[in-house]
Amino acid sequence: MKKLCLLLLLLPACAMAQVRIESPKSGWRHSAGNEEQYSQTVNYPASSVNMQQGQAETAQIRGRIAGADKNKPARLIVNGVAMPIQLDEDGRFARPYSFGTGSNSVEVRSPDGKSRARTQFYDGYSGKTKSRLRVVLSWDSPGTDVDLHVVTPNGGHSWYGNRVLPDGSGLDVDVTTGYGPEIYSSPAPEKGNYHVYVNYYGGSSEQQVITVATVSIITNENTPGEKQQTFLVPLRAAGEMTLVKSFVYP
Repeated sequence: MKKLCLLLLLLPACAMAQVRIESPKSGWRHSAGNEEQYSQTVNYPASSVNMQQGQAETAQIRGRIAGADKNKPARLIVNGVAMPIQLDEDGRFARPYSFGTGSNSVEVRSPDGKSRARTQFYDGYSGKTKSRLRVVLSWDSPGTDVDLHVVTPNGGHSWYGNRVLPDGSGLDVDVTTGYGPEIYSSPAPEKGNYHVYVNYYGGSSEQQVITVATVSIITNENTPGEKQQTFLVPLRAAGEMTLVKSFVYP
């Protein structure tokens, strides 16, 4: 009986050991002066998206899932926002990500959902701008390019061809293959009407007839007043531009 109880206690640890998060590290950090790059080369047809050379540890999510099914994406959850993440042949994953100051959490789950690992850290750099409005786009088919478009109250239009707007908001990452994410963030959103669109730009994937995009809109992230909405958007034809949500901030 004692051996059986010990075996049951060890089972969760064995499952957790299959997923390893190498970055970010748990604990406290200060990201001042780190080289955090978010711009990537736009490729069409979609080819590959790799971590930029010299990318700071403070602006990436990286690790490995041993023994995972490489034909299915793993699940990435950042501060409560879930999205798929692609694995290479060795089960490795790597993705740039724009973390805000304060507390942040990252969880990675294996494709079958049975194994997971989680890390939580606190960035003490008070000079780092914190996002008050964040829009996260991901999608469920590989080899596909889906683009995020955000129109602001003053008529600004943030997309891969015009990522940064005069008000300091902008598209952090443009992903041209895999599953995303693409992220729009604003440190001081102007009051008024916002419009969020996704454009099914195309790709080489023939595995799915319909690509389903997931769009999450988060306001006042990591504060007591945080609000989050998530929408599923089916995309069928390349070139299709779809209005996901119009909303008023605040």
